[in-house]
Amino acid sequence: MTQELHIQTFKELVFDFEQNKEWNYASNIPCIIDFWAPWCGPCRMVAPIYEELSKLYEGKVHFYKVNTDEEQELSAMFGIRSIPSFLFIPVGENPKMAPGALTREIFIEAIEKELHVSL
Repeated sequence: MTQELHIQTFKELVFDFEQNKEWNYASNIPCIIDFWAPWCGPCRMVAPIYEELSKLYEGKVHFYKVNTDEEQELSAMFGIRSIPSFLFIPVGENPKMAPGALTREIFIEAIEKELHVSL
């Protein structure tokens, strides 16, 4: 299941940027954050794939969504210039951004390579 993030839930579940200067992911389960907007065609195209993968990797990877229209501060923090953009956050490493509508195969490859999680 995907979970919508707002600034407060982002600070609780991902990274409290007000308390920490250095990147410090708040969970021991890796995550992906989908930066999207309701009017974005490519975002709507990738949404069912993202939702399917959230069920497939349940308990292994957290799947979050950030509505860039509602959460402009979060979008600005990560320099989001085009959507969809996906932030892959492994445990104990720095996050990596992947812009554009990813295919199911590319998602699975990125989850294995960047998040070190396999099915």
